[in-house]
Amino acid sequence: MSERFRLGVVMDPIGAIKFAKDSTLAMLLAAQDRGFELAYLEQHDLLLRDGVAFGRVRPLTVRADPKNWFSLGEPRMERLGDLDCILMRKDPPFDMEYIYTTYILERAQEQGALVVNRPQGLRDMNEKVYTAWFPQCCAPTLITRDMSEMEAFLKEHGRIVCKPLDGMGGRSIFVLEQNDKNVNVVFETLTQYGQRFAIAQRYIPDIVTTGDSRVLVIDGEPVPYALARIPSPNDNRGNLAAGARGVGRPLNERDRWLVGQIGPALAAKGMLFVGLDVIGGYVTEINVTSPTGIRELDKQFGISIGDLLMQAIERRLQASPRPPRAARSA
Repeated sequence: MSERFRLGVVMDPIGAIKFAKDSTLAMLLAAQDRGFELAYLEQHDLLLRDGVAFGRVRPLTVRADPKNWFSLGEPRMERLGDLDCILMRKDPPFDMEYIYTTYILERAQEQGALVVNRPQGLRDMNEKVYTAWFPQCCAPTLITRDMSEMEAFLKEHGRIVCKPLDGMGGRSIFVLEQNDKNVNVVFETLTQYGQRFAIAQRYIPDIVTTGDSRVLVIDGEPVPYALARIPSPNDNRGNLAAGARGVGRPLNERDRWLVGQIGPALAAKGMLFVGLDVIGGYVTEINVTSPTGIRELDKQFGISIGDLLMQAIERRLQASPRPPRAARSA
């Protein structure tokens, strides 16, 4: 009998997740169904000793039960490189603690584990800035600390969206028109009077009617459905956390073209699970840190995106066979 794959997950406390919405839980249920042995870690369980990545690992069992969805075993210290795969599913903020975590996971990767997504990519691919690598897929975009440049960009386009580079969940997103009396204070707030970079993008009016669509990409290939997040009538933001409504839809030709432009390039860099945010046919963000949207699409279309991801992970593991676990730990 072949050796079972061991899959570790680094995540926020599993007891505090929202059962019906949590994408990481969907991944873990799919992995367990496929025969993976699960191991659970939080950030504080990780450490480096003399260059070797270790973790206080707890055996994990998950269940599709909204009242009792997990059980944890006793912790034991293990080399993280002995795990076959590690899912990095810690939610932002993307702060220095997050970056330190990626260093530990990079050592685990170098010592034998497949880390999803690759730690270097997590550090390199800021979800707003990395759109600059694919300008053919994006609406006009400006990243600057210069408030006069932002003012000129607004004058050029008439209506723009401005946001910080480190925001998440719809926080601090502003829609500005040229005659808005709050323009200066918004620019001052976002850039801290020219001391921090911020991003401005041409406003795409499709957000009102077709929403901000999350297109999920697994190892370079699109999931066949997107989750369109329609803002509430009194808000500009297409974020579920900000009250938007999630409506699934099949991918269109433009979605598939965008994935063809971006997906293979990210897969080649070890980014196996990515979320593209698409408004009116333009990519506004490339999400690589714990993208979500699985549960809503699974429920609406009777699919299992977690299983598609686990199949991709299995293919990667089988393409790079490793020595038996006992030999790795010797």
